Amino acid sequence: MAAATNEGSCSLLGNGVVGILAESINIWERRAPLTPSHCARLLLGGKGKTGVERIIVQPSTKRIHHDAQYEDVGCEISDDLSECGLIIGIKQPKLEMILPDRAYAFFSHTHKAQKENMPLLDKILAERVSLYDYELIVGDNGKRLIAFGKFAGRAGLIDFLHGLGQRYLTLGYSTPFLSLGASHMYSSLAAAKAAVITVGEEIATLGLPSGISPIVFVFTGNGNVSQGAQEIFKLLPHTFVEAHRLPELFRRAGDLAQHSQPMRRVSQVYGCVVTCQDMVAPKNSTKSFDKTDYYAHPEHYYPVFHERIAPYASVIVNCMYWEKRFPRLLTTKQLQELTKKGSPLVGVSDITCDIGGSIEFVNQTTFIERPFFRYDPFTDSYHDDMEGDGVICLAVDILPTEFSREASQHFGDILSQFVGRLASARSIMELPSYLRKACIAHAGALTSLYEYIPRMRKTSADPSSNHANDSSGKTKYTTLVSLSGHLFDQFLINDALDVIEAAGGSFRLVKCDVGQSSSAMSYSELEVAADDTAILDKIVDSLTSIANSSKGGVFNKEKELSLKIGKISERKVEVRSGIKNMPAVLILGAGRVCRPAAEFLASGGSISCSDSFKTYQDINVGIEGIQVIVASLYQKDAEETIEGIQNATAIQLDAMDYGRLSEYVSQVEVVISLLPPSFHAVIAKACIEHKKHMVTASYVDDSMSRLDEKAKSAGVTILCEMGLDPGIDHMMAMKMIDHAHVGKGKIKSFTSYCGGLPSPASANNPLAYKFSWNPAGAIRSGRNSATYKSMGEIVYVDGNELYDSATRFRIPELPAFALECLPNRNSLLYGDLYGITNEASTIFRATLRYEGFSEVMASLAKIGFFDDEPHPMLKGGQRTTFSTFLNELLNTKCSSLVNANNPAGSTGDEKEMVRRLILSGHCKETTTAVKTVKTIKFLGLHENEEIPVACWSALDVVCFCMEHRLAYSNKEQDMVLLHHEVEVEFPDGRPTENHQATLLEFGKVQNDKTASAMALTVGIPAAIGALLLLQNNVQSRGVIRPLEPEVYVPALDILEASGIKLMEKIETL
Repeated sequence: MAAATNEGSCSLLGNGVVGILAESINIWERRAPLTPSHCARLLLGGKGKTGVERIIVQPSTKRIHHDAQYEDVGCEISDDLSECGLIIGIKQPKLEMILPDRAYAFFSHTHKAQKENMPLLDKILAERVSLYDYELIVGDNGKRLIAFGKFAGRAGLIDFLHGLGQRYLTLGYSTPFLSLGASHMYSSLAAAKAAVITVGEEIATLGLPSGISPIVFVFTGNGNVSQGAQEIFKLLPHTFVEAHRLPELFRRAGDLAQHSQPMRRVSQVYGCVVTCQDMVAPKNSTKSFDKTDYYAHPEHYYPVFHERIAPYASVIVNCMYWEKRFPRLLTTKQLQELTKKGSPLVGVSDITCDIGGSIEFVNQTTFIERPFFRYDPFTDSYHDDMEGDGVICLAVDILPTEFSREASQHFGDILSQFVGRLASARSIMELPSYLRKACIAHAGALTSLYEYIPRMRKTSADPSSNHANDSSGKTKYTTLVSLSGHLFDQFLINDALDVIEAAGGSFRLVKCDVGQSSSAMSYSELEVAADDTAILDKIVDSLTSIANSSKGGVFNKEKELSLKIGKISERKVEVRSGIKNMPAVLILGAGRVCRPAAEFLASGGSISCSDSFKTYQDINVGIEGIQVIVASLYQKDAEETIEGIQNATAIQLDAMDYGRLSEYVSQVEVVISLLPPSFHAVIAKACIEHKKHMVTASYVDDSMSRLDEKAKSAGVTILCEMGLDPGIDHMMAMKMIDHAHVGKGKIKSFTSYCGGLPSPASANNPLAYKFSWNPAGAIRSGRNSATYKSMGEIVYVDGNELYDSATRFRIPELPAFALECLPNRNSLLYGDLYGITNEASTIFRATLRYEGFSEVMASLAKIGFFDDEPHPMLKGGQRTTFSTFLNELLNTKCSSLVNANNPAGSTGDEKEMVRRLILSGHCKETTTAVKTVKTIKFLGLHENEEIPVACWSALDVVCFCMEHRLAYSNKEQDMVLLHHEVEVEFPDGRPTENHQATLLEFGKVQNDKTASAMALTVGIPAAIGALLLLQNNVQSRGVIRPLEPEVYVPALDILEASGIKLMEKIETL
């Protein structure tokens, strides 16, 4: 098999036709590489924009998404994929399904010369197929872009908890675990988590039997698999215990049992995360554990897991990759000895499915339909049932498919970003480097990066061969060389074999342990031979030079973990330290919105579960750590904002000090500006200068629009309007509109309603409204004119009449909310933004308030409270009281509407005030006048207190009162309500549909700290925007809004995963 020598000249089909395989290897494989929604977006853009012209889906009755769902979005359903230039799947297809002269993409497991998969590679080469392996698609940081580790961890722990309940029952204990099903029994990951939460609530309230407590879950490693398992574990009432404190935990439990009633129950479980330093100890007692040394010389260490950890473990959740050169985690003999001493170990969830590996007695794979076997250490025997002595073991090798829907969505979110390039490229050289590197074979030959495969196959085909003596009887000199590192995913094996053969040497593969993930190392032992010792020394010297190449000179990130002889590279075993070792985001502004954004980012896009935030969950977007720098004009504000947030730093920064601003911008990857809009242009200029991306939640104004071309030229994305309104409203709208267009529908009507309101319990004043920001801004926005389109006619509302234009509004799914809506500025602009101006006869955007708000505000406006001109009574040094000022505004000549002699806080003559308001024309209805008087009195506008000196206008006076009387207390919640309705017509005669999407979010109160709904729904979208930019998931450059699928699809998914959920429905009219 020769390497492909002219990769660029051999063209792929590149016809833009994509085929999706029906998975055929495993009956449980229900995942799909692209979901219908991904297909819809690809087809909607067309070949010119997405690179995809058609999608043909092989029919499957077991795929998580039904054929009809693909057909509805424009896919073709056919067994025949002969028209497809690119054919994609999850697992490798059957050999007879490989068509010649096509491009294929799937997990092939061939690039490490895995013997069992070489027939597949031979078929690929024979059929002149271009093979792209997902496992080899890696980002600039060397990490795989597509991985299912967290889904394996999630499913693996849920499945084990399901079996744990059954096992405890056979041991004579009824536990809440018994009610939990296996992962695949739930319709979604969210449903499975809800079931685990229910189990947790029962544990918290009813407890666990003392006879099996404390129940300790030991998690090995802290990678994606472990994080996924821990994510599920954290849904239970729990406490994490450090490894060295496990004996103390058991001592306390024993003491408590002696002094408590035997019926005492325990209301939590315990977790312990262990890494290699907890599993081994140096043989030299004078030395401490050194991770780098351990990976290089495991023979210098002896195992201690069976002595220090296993005696206290109820459950071992094995999530750590293991190689044969390292000590085992737990041997069969060690378990037998532990059992004789009375081990509490009930079972093992070996999510790594490392058969005969780190846990020796896990010697067989299990299946989703039969996930457990029982090992009896007393008799050294294996059983299929749960009854009897021993430990239960789970070792399912296809766990992620149990959450097929979410796993497919996650997979397709990433694959859809580059599948168009694979589908449309006629030459490998048209592809970006990360895709070229993932191409194992092209046009019947291996590509240059993978030319080592036949050499590996050749030397491993006859392990008994010995090249110490050749056929002529000439003596050869040999040495055993150990190679450790990213030999295959970083192609370092090529360098090593080239050195050996170029020097005239030969090699035989003695041992090869391949890393099973992008973060795992591979290990090979080669018997290297040469005709004389000088050549052999030269080979060893050259290999040593390669091994040391990353220690000096110019730093090459791609080869950061380079080849080593006798020891592993430092890259994957270093502990990150400092800002420089993790991506950084600078947040400008330390107001209320900042903390949710900072928390979200500092956790790497993950917000931990707690009582108040328990719906938040880990967001699988693949960044392990983000350094957040919060900058404020006042250092103290920034420090208070980041209090308790890990990976966060507070700094003092005046954004108008361009020198210091530029200095900090240069040190980060993304900047989020939460400052007023007037600051954005200056900040954007610094970002463009240093080629850094930027996110804001503000509207795109002229100053930002003018920077569009400069940002594009610099390769910078300035993502604006990434908050709530604007922000989430854009993304919800475009999702609905694009969905309608994919279904060949036409938008007849688009209406949008949004409001930041007090929660019903907090709407405890006559206005049913409160302010979390300056009331002046809200009042001025209520004086803006509005324009919208209704039934084909343009409607204009003057700002002075806006409150009078409010209409009653109800959402049937939320019948408890009595609302009203006011037209919101120029709705026609959104017709252009959303591309529906020429098709929609109604385009209407509105602000939501509780019913009755507008009539009172209109009355206050007519009285004159919203005038912002300096008032004669408030000029200079003269001061007056609120009651006197109110009388002046009401312009009473005959008699005072308010008795100025009444003591402060007195009610005055309410009936007279009502009468005067009606006679003056300020209020038309008595009920309105009564509400207005109640509001005036609630705000204290009738009191005899002196008006503060800072008030110069009537607007200043009413804002002062509102800011004090309509503020949220520490215990009160706000609420955000966003509701879209899209009416869709179909030209083919199908019934008209009404598509609805609703977001309802309440503020969170925890430990006397409030995270308002407004702060959450503005701060988290802005943080998500930064996260997407960090991940390079947004390819558009320039000044953009979140209107394209590359932004709104992952952003809405992450929002929902974060607990900010949308309610969606479609009705036929």
